[in-house]
Amino acid sequence: MTAIISQDLPTAGPPGVIGSGQDGGLREQVTGYIQRVRSGEMGALPAVAGFVVLCVLFTTLSPYFFTERNFANLMTQAATLVMLAMALVFVILLGEIDLSAGVTSGVAMSLFVVLSNPGGLAMNWVLALLISLATGVVIGLFIGFFVARVGIPSFVVTLGLFLGFQGLQLIIIGDGGLYRIQQPEIIAIQNSNLPVWGGWVMLALILTITLVTTLLDRRRRSRAGVASRTIALLWIRLAIIAVLGGVVVGLLSQNRGTGFLAVSGVPIVVPITLLVLWIGTFVLDRTKFGRYLYAVGGNPEAARRSGIKVVGIKWAAFVVCSTLAVISGVFSASKVGSVDAAFGRDIVLSGVAAAVVGGVSLFGGRGRLIHAAVGALVIAVITNGLGLLNLPGGVNFLVTGGVLILAATVDAVSRVRAGGSILRS
Repeated sequence: MTAIISQDLPTAGPPGVIGSGQDGGLREQVTGYIQRVRSGEMGALPAVAGFVVLCVLFTTLSPYFFTERNFANLMTQAATLVMLAMALVFVILLGEIDLSAGVTSGVAMSLFVVLSNPGGLAMNWVLALLISLATGVVIGLFIGFFVARVGIPSFVVTLGLFLGFQGLQLIIIGDGGLYRIQQPEIIAIQNSNLPVWGGWVMLALILTITLVTTLLDRRRRSRAGVASRTIALLWIRLAIIAVLGGVVVGLLSQNRGTGFLAVSGVPIVVPITLLVLWIGTFVLDRTKFGRYLYAVGGNPEAARRSGIKVVGIKWAAFVVCSTLAVISGVFSASKVGSVDAAFGRDIVLSGVAAAVVGGVSLFGGRGRLIHAAVGALVIAVITNGLGLLNLPGGVNFLVTGGVLILAATVDAVSRVRAGGSILRS
């Protein structure tokens, strides 16, 4: 069983205890990390390096890139892609794909506007939103049935739905139809901000949750007689979060308004995205479902022989993916303020690209939600920075495509260096 668990997944210890992978002092941890990088386990390191390089490059080329207003715009622009990329991680970890995730959000949001708007059924918007999320669950169950139970390749099933759901959107909204989002609560997600003090409270909560969960893990490991990583790593992690988070919150707390009305604070979409990221990471790292997901992605046959219900795991992964895709649709609708019959058609490939750029392996069994989030930020920085430089849209596609190919190459080469094979068996 241990052999089929991804190297990105912490090794399991006694029941209720999360393994730490490699124990020892700070020097041993650093040495172990360097050895893992040399062996091909780079994770999100290339994406993080690319993010830093791109930020420095665009800051040098454009005086508007590293400003309070553009930084807030970058956060809101990236939110939809971050959410969709995190959704796709759950199926990519299985070595599967969901090409219908974008139009799934389109169908769900089409239902939302038809049900909730005064020109439609004028239903309570909260109930309409719950119906939209339930639509994502049903679509995920539908995909999971044909992929996990019937055995049809996910590429074929989701490609068929990608085409079919475009027709369903036309039926729901009408050819050329467009509904404006009229719920202030939905519009506020992407277009309103927390009070300035709210951003600092958010940062304090992140630090507190990180500290408490880590200390609880160490306590459980101590009771089970399992060695813990050096406590210095905890303080280093908290220091990094405090410094980087403080810079981000401090920058967003500045007035970025152009008129008499002050505009400041962390965009509301940011804490929502971080909450989903934390819940998803918790599920993948600290539950049986998460461990089984990595195991099935690493070697489904070995996972089946070890007693894991592979069909159920695949089914659940597609449900999670489709549901989170609907949330990304909510973000997108909030940003543009409307839903039309073409909503969600063009984003799914960017979501896959974001996950791969961040270090999630298309071969399955390796990757984390934070990797997909970093990859989405890289793509968002490329789009934002090239836009500020007034370069043609074609250049954006060329650069993004090149970055994707480079990331896929790094993934394939790292598998070979880690003793794997480029070809899946």
